This record gives sequence, structure tokens and C-alpha cells, in this order.
Amino acid sequence: MSKELLLGSLGLSRATISRKEKDETALSKDESERVLGIATLIGKVQAMVEESGDPTGFNAAHWVADWLAKPLPALGGATPASYMDTFEGQKLVTELLSMSQSGAYA
Repeated sequence: MSKELLLGSLGLSRATISRKEKDETALSKDESERVLGIATLIGKVQAMVEESGDPTGFNAAHWVADWLAKPLPALGGATPASYMDTFEGQKLVTELLSMSQSGAYA
């Protein structure tokens, strides 16, 4: 996933991130939670793969990046990435992953 797409999906601007890097200032609580949401999602996918079989060679971060960019019928054709800018959206995306693992959504 490109940095631009990642930042856009998190509702963060490149200018904000560049300024914070330059000034060595921390992200706000809200910004930090959105970034941690992506990390949590990657961890969840890695755990799902480990529970389901052999994770050798699987790259959860790449898989999540691809999955976030694909339109999903369960989201009315929207991409999961378009939901990652809010806590509620991230929760919905995580629930979709859980449902796909359990077979509740096909």
C-alpha cells in the first residue's frame, strides 16, 4: 500500500505527518488510535492465518494492504480502506474479517 493511500485511508494528511516528523512531535490521541488500528488489523490477520494453518511465507501486512483496497459487497461496494479513518469503521472492518474466518459471511 502506498504511503498516500495509507494516510488517506486513515484521514491523515502527508503535510501533517511531515510536520510532526520534522518537529519530532507525537500524533494526537485520535491519530495514534487510527494508526494502531491498522497494526491491530495486521496482527489479527496474522493470528487468523496461524490458527488456520502454516503461516510460512505469508505476509500479513501485504495481504491487508491488498484487501483494504478491494471493494467488498458487504460494504456496498466500498473498500475497507474507506472505513479506516474512524474507530467505528475500523471495528466494522475487523468484524468483517472475523465473520469471514468463521464462515458467517461468504
